[in-house]
Amino acid sequence: MDQQTVTLSPSAASRVAAIAEKQGKPAILRLSVEGGGCSGFQYKFGLAEAPEADDTVAETDGVRLVVDSVSLDLVSGCMVDYVESLGGAAFRVENPQAAAGCGCGSSFSV
Repeated sequence: MDQQTVTLSPSAASRVAAIAEKQGKPAILRLSVEGGGCSGFQYKFGLAEAPEADDTVAETDGVRLVVDSVSLDLVSGCMVDYVESLGGAAFRVENPQAAAGCGCGSSFSV
């Protein structure tokens, strides 16, 4: 099986840790991909209680990023970053597989 990987940037890891601490949950961020959005697929983020059996798990500074096997095909090689700008702060996925993105950065096509 090909080694498919996702990574969590240190800034995203510290943000997940802060959110999880406020909510009293484990510091586990789930990244999934759903059909829809401006460009065909959209990213969905949420805190997870624990990794599932088919999840790929990446860890940065003690914070885990989990991705299910179906979504992993679309986000392999991605880095999840946390970016603060004038437009607000958000998690952003840098996806080398995406052929096209959209202005809002939350959807893509392959």
